[in-house]
Amino acid sequence: MNTTVVTVDKEHPDKKAMEEAGRILRSGGLVAFPTETVYGLGGDGLNPSSSQKIYQAKGRPSDNPLIIHIADLESLEKIVKRIPEKARKMAEAFWPGPLTMIFEKSSAVPYETTGGLESVAVRMPSHPVAMALIKEGGGYVAAPSANTSGRPSPTQASHVREDLEGKIDMIIDGGSVGIGLESTIVDFTEAEPVILRPGYINQEMIEKVIGKVKMDKGLLITDEKVRPKAPGMKYRHYAPKAPLTIVQGKEEETVAYINGQCREMRKNGKKAGVIATDETREKYQAAVVKSIGTREDEEGIAQHLFGILRDFDAEDVDGIYSESFDTPRMGQAIMNRLLKAAGHHIIYLSEEEDF
Repeated sequence: MNTTVVTVDKEHPDKKAMEEAGRILRSGGLVAFPTETVYGLGGDGLNPSSSQKIYQAKGRPSDNPLIIHIADLESLEKIVKRIPEKARKMAEAFWPGPLTMIFEKSSAVPYETTGGLESVAVRMPSHPVAMALIKEGGGYVAAPSANTSGRPSPTQASHVREDLEGKIDMIIDGGSVGIGLESTIVDFTEAEPVILRPGYINQEMIEKVIGKVKMDKGLLITDEKVRPKAPGMKYRHYAPKAPLTIVQGKEEETVAYINGQCREMRKNGKKAGVIATDETREKYQAAVVKSIGTREDEEGIAQHLFGILRDFDAEDVDGIYSESFDTPRMGQAIMNRLLKAAGHHIIYLSEEEDF
């Protein structure tokens, strides 16, 4: 398959390019596009064969549900059985934006899109390119992240080309994304709302709008026996090619531990990589040290996380060690992604720093 790559202005996307992308979606094809979180791989969310093509292109397990992207609240009525009052308040507060909500699905949504579930995940993105594509593509765009399943999510079009060129019809290049981590997911099919995936919109922000919400217990563990209710809950995600280990503790002991592991790898003829910060990068003695940014800018850390995981693949390292990031506002979201990338392999050096 020949993949067309179209570059657009992310604030004012070319109308002809968006019309062509919409035509591809309406005819059952696939288009990768930028959102404010990561690049998505879009297909017609109400077309079973389009969803099947998404799974095939990504190599994604078919029980891993897709998110349907909409451009207005009126569109929500068609694809869900009911909209709880708390969900309406959340929509008023955070849509368009990096929030996905789960509802009981209506008969309009095929099981191929929901991974066989009776629920559907829905989001209204704020990115101008995403909104234009949804409107041109029929109003309901199913879109997981535009990467090979299990790989770090794409934050720029080059990442999409690396994974999916030749497998999809079009890539819309709208430049680098803003947030860099996928949307927060909140389940409204239970009596009490539950956060199934942390993101830019954190628990404190949600509770200011609708009161108490629970964090799903499965966020910190991976149970292969559990059927995932939201994207990314069951399977290993975001993984670089080399094994990743997170080290959590005070700065001095973290640096000392990682340097010790790097020395051992070097003795054994292996190449070590380290994910550090601007504050610590000069303290490490690894073959490859990459800073994810300063701890003073947690949004910058989130934005660079997936890109830095991909960067290590080009370095041909045999193992990667990363500091942990218990930042105040986005720490849960950052650590959730890092833990999945590491297959939950984390070394705790001090109890005070427990995540």
